[in-house]
Amino acid sequence: MSLSLKPFLFLYDTTLSLLLLLLNGGSLEDAAVAQQRLEADNNAGQSSEWFEIQYLWIKTRSVVLLPVFKCLVVMCLVLSIIVFFESLYMNFVILFVKLFRRKPEKVYKWEAMLEDVEVGPDNYPIVLIQIPMFNEKEVYQLSIAAVCSLVWPSSRLVVQVVDDSTDPAVREGVDVEIAKWQSQGINIRCERRDNRNGYKAGAMKEALTQTYVKQCDFVAVFDADFQPEPDYLTRTIPFLVHNPEVALIQARWIFVNADKCLMTRMQEMSLNYHFKVEQESGSTRHAFFGFNGTAGVWRISALEAAGGWKSRTTVEDMDLAVRVGLHGWKFVYLNDLTVRNELPSKFKAYRFQQHRWSCGPANLFRKMTMEIIHNKRVSIWKKFYVIYSFFFVRKVAVHFLTFFFYCVIVPTSVFFPEIYIPSWSTIYVPSLITIFHTMATPRSFYLVIFWILFENVMAMHRTKGTCIGLLEGGRVNEWVVTEKLGDALKNKLLSRVVQRKSCYQTINAKEVMVGIYILGCALYGLIYGHTWLHFYLFLQATAFFVSGFGFVGT
Repeated sequence: MSLSLKPFLFLYDTTLSLLLLLLNGGSLEDAAVAQQRLEADNNAGQSSEWFEIQYLWIKTRSVVLLPVFKCLVVMCLVLSIIVFFESLYMNFVILFVKLFRRKPEKVYKWEAMLEDVEVGPDNYPIVLIQIPMFNEKEVYQLSIAAVCSLVWPSSRLVVQVVDDSTDPAVREGVDVEIAKWQSQGINIRCERRDNRNGYKAGAMKEALTQTYVKQCDFVAVFDADFQPEPDYLTRTIPFLVHNPEVALIQARWIFVNADKCLMTRMQEMSLNYHFKVEQESGSTRHAFFGFNGTAGVWRISALEAAGGWKSRTTVEDMDLAVRVGLHGWKFVYLNDLTVRNELPSKFKAYRFQQHRWSCGPANLFRKMTMEIIHNKRVSIWKKFYVIYSFFFVRKVAVHFLTFFFYCVIVPTSVFFPEIYIPSWSTIYVPSLITIFHTMATPRSFYLVIFWILFENVMAMHRTKGTCIGLLEGGRVNEWVVTEKLGDALKNKLLSRVVQRKSCYQTINAKEVMVGIYILGCALYGLIYGHTWLHFYLFLQATAFFVSGFGFVGT
């Protein structure tokens, strides 16, 4: 045989052996057989380069890859147990609330505000309402109109539009809208800066330094797409007036465009669980939860005592809530009080939002852990709750578990049949957690399969954001305002709002690559596997492809 052909034959044999091993696996017994064959070939004087490669690969797989993969499986099983018991605990709290009707009005003192006959409305506290916005031309009129329609003595109400917009057309429109309500006797002002330092937190902090704010006792915050009901202040302010230990009242979000597309239905299911279970259980058991950045009312003195707004992370609202909570203040969540707002209906906007909502909390966890540990104002139990339940389980562990276990470990397990993954971790525990989630949105129970698959896709972005936050990566402080379409969405004027994109622009490479990997695992499981696993993998791969090729959202 020509010497020039030997390298090609060696490469051919090596490739075949690696493919054979990848598809058919290997074990310590295989390594022993390969070793015996290698020795026999050497004694016979035969060429055995590819048997050497085979032996090295089997040895590496048995000594390195199998133990590492087993450790990863064990880690995911531990996280599954942690997440399950956290979810179970929160749902037991909610069951307690429902059975014993532990509404905030029964736990805290609440009396309706009444106008004094002698002093008139002067017995009402002065309330400041802030509406932060940035180039949100489709929704600013909705929020300003809703806030100016609140039932509260006009002499005791100050509306402050905190406008960081850089679009001249939006600025002009905001000025026109403000002038319209000023002509109707509403005390509404606009505060603007010549920079965007600190983004929303920076704008809110500077707006609170205005002289006229010093006369205000409380501040309500509504983002530009939020529309409170007229009785919002009359239902929330009494809690702050009659309970001096309370610093925050948070209302529940409801969504005007939840039925717009399948993606918005999935978001509604996730957010309903967050509010109806996570927020209410935190309020009931610990008088603490994360401020949602909007649809809440703060006691200004508590806010200032904790240092006010800070822009060190992209979750300035959560940062503020944790610091105020560590000063011993109590928070009250009102599940019966709702505020309408809009869900992002475009997949790209939703991805950016989820990156911010996962990266920010992880980064805040990194920055505040030692501060929480050394805090002297709250009990050890509350510090444990904030560090373990609030941060570690809900902001870190759940994202890692959802993506790494169900989208990486489980698919990869088809190549490691030696390692047993118990069915309770792949069937029973996730099924119970899913039932807990869907109970918050009963009308969407029939969409549970779609929700599971979509949540697994989004877990990839949340896990990425969590890693960036924990490691303070390059995009840790990236702030992209979530695009809202307002009336344009309601009136089906999307063609005027959203420009058409080419097929190439709609492809999301990360989703496609993960989908290809899971599809490969599914095909292997179909051909060589002996379990039902490949059925799930085909569905999950399809979900990644649907998201990757831009077939979600409006």
